[in-house]
Amino acid sequence: MPPAPLPHGGELARTSRWKPYEAVVWIVAALALLVFPQQAALWNEIAILALFAISLDLVLGYAGILTLGHAAFFGTGCYAAALFAKYALHDPLAGLAVGMLAAAVLGFVTSFLVLRGSELTRLMVTLGVASILYELANRFEGITGGADGLQGVMMGPLLGRFAFGLDAKVACLYSLCVLFLLFLVARRVAHSPFGYSLKAIRDNPTRAAAIGIDVNRRIVAVYTLGAALAGAAGALLAQTTAFASLDVLGFDRSADVMLVLVLGGTGYLYG
Repeated sequence: MPPAPLPHGGELARTSRWKPYEAVVWIVAALALLVFPQQAALWNEIAILALFAISLDLVLGYAGILTLGHAAFFGTGCYAAALFAKYALHDPLAGLAVGMLAAAVLGFVTSFLVLRGSELTRLMVTLGVASILYELANRFEGITGGADGLQGVMMGPLLGRFAFGLDAKVACLYSLCVLFLLFLVARRVAHSPFGYSLKAIRDNPTRAAAIGIDVNRRIVAVYTLGAALAGAAGALLAQTTAFASLDVLGFDRSADVMLVLVLGGTGYLYG
């Protein structure tokens, strides 16, 4: 049986239209802070976790890359943003960019390891990368703070006007805005020819290669993009809590987001 052709432009435009339930999700997210402002710190954590889950969904739900070490990128973004704020600039947006860039570089470098082997090999490789970074962060405690965590992280006002306070309202709005903007990026990727080619690779990489899809190049691209989004989530955590600790690189962090994604549903970004 020949493989199904990729959707044409008209079908892509139709499937990429916003659905009513999508608008409801974001309206509820925006109203949550207004209705329950005393829970702003909780909404902030949920927004960060949601962004982390979206990054994993691109890698697992769309490309079918099994990973138990996604916390490597989350932790890299967290430590990069925290160190940048402590030793360089206190600007949140600059720190966010640094966290994303650091995680993206790590994702690009390690993506070539992911290309090798089967699903079990990928699980072990990704878990090994995260474990190595965890041990390095623990070993170089003079830089990372080790088991005590990186303290003394100071964040400047967002856009030079909105200071992060103990009520976490600015932090929550900041995280929600970043979540929404990066969700738009992920959604655009998912509903593009590139996104549909990822699904073809997930379903049958041999068949995808047979119809002319460059499997390895697309895996490297989506793995790097997923790493960048995970780095953004880690950077948000460091910036909104003014702290970074070893647990951001731990296996529990990878397992938790995997559990969240599997229970919510993979392959449609809202899981």
